Amino acid sequence: MDVIEMERLRLCPIDAPQDGEPVAIPAGAFPALAVYNVDGQIYVTANTCTHGNAQLTDGYQDGATIECPYHGGAFDIPSGAATTYPCQIPLKTYEVTIEDGWVTIDAPGAPES
Repeated sequence: MDVIEMERLRLCPIDAPQDGEPVAIPAGAFPALAVYNVDGQIYVTANTCTHGNAQLTDGYQDGATIECPYHGGAFDIPSGAATTYPCQIPLKTYEVTIEDGWVTIDAPGAPES
């Protein structure tokens, strides 16, 4: 049976995402991510729209909603739910931990057999 080890990823300093100005975390060993500040609460989602290949951090954040820059579809940031057509598939969201002033998430590492 494979056991998936989790590794903690440090994404950005806690003060990097400002209210209404999400921060893009480029893809690397992990898919591209977006870090948001919604009224002082930090959230992390996938940064690629589920409808088209657009970076959501290039879109418009209004409170807890992020609008895709391509077709105007939108998502609820805390839940990842698609809220405006043409988006129908929810965004992947990640549980956030603040550690030593950094926004971190637990991400799956390489599986162990």
